[in-house]
Amino acid sequence: MSLIHLLKMCGLRPKKGLGQNFLVDEALAERIAEAAAARMPGHFVEIGPGVGSLTRPLLSRTGQLWAVEQDEALIPLLRTRTEGLGQLEVEQGDALRIDFRQWAARLGGPLTIVANLPYHISTPILFHLLEQGDGIEAMILMFQKEVADRIAAAPNSKAYGILSVHCQLWMTVESLFDLPPSSFYPAPKVDSSVVRLVRRADPLAPVADPLFFRQVVRAAFGQRRKTLLNALKTVTPNPAPWLARADIEPGRRGESLSVVEFARLSNTGEPHENPKS
Repeated sequence: MSLIHLLKMCGLRPKKGLGQNFLVDEALAERIAEAAAARMPGHFVEIGPGVGSLTRPLLSRTGQLWAVEQDEALIPLLRTRTEGLGQLEVEQGDALRIDFRQWAARLGGPLTIVANLPYHISTPILFHLLEQGDGIEAMILMFQKEVADRIAAAPNSKAYGILSVHCQLWMTVESLFDLPPSSFYPAPKVDSSVVRLVRRADPLAPVADPLFFRQVVRAAFGQRRKTLLNALKTVTPNPAPWLARADIEPGRRGESLSVVEFARLSNTGEPHENPKS
């Protein structure tokens, strides 16, 4: 019986408000699970397991899985479809409100996160996961392809931006493969991509103040056509001395700076340029 038919039999419909697009391609689910399980041993957490398309092959490989699902109506079917495959612990809740560092402490080690992220909140969830520090060792995530391209983008490209810098500072990024709309129910209007992010032993460059680093990156990309001399005026009235200390030409644009250069720029900020509010 197909998953689509099963959902209809159970009276379950994808909820647009939760951004539900269920993965229905079993071969691709197996491929994603294999990419995740290759990082064993570890504590695996799935965000938004839905009706278990990815949960089933993950459990078959790992034997134990923790999950957080916002839609309470899906949990009974999820439990039924995964019965006998391994130990599944499901918590009903919003992943954006969960402190995964506490989960890692409770489980006794860092987590590997696996998720088919809803398109409309994929970026907030990704930033939330990055903020969990060494509580998360690795992530295998499905995004809208445009977002995945931004995560993996290099400097001097149109896709390079805030997501690229923040992800690449803390994680190694590897684009694994794309998924067509037909892999999901309902089918989205765009392609998706699977990305693997693995936490670096140390950040790509030292950052003295992560909050200020975020402010600097946001300012640099706030208006992409502006030079850094003008873009950084949202941080300090006169960025010229600051750019000179960082040995960065004021006529450059944010998209031309490497992650290492952004770290150097952030670290050379002075207290009056570094508001803590």
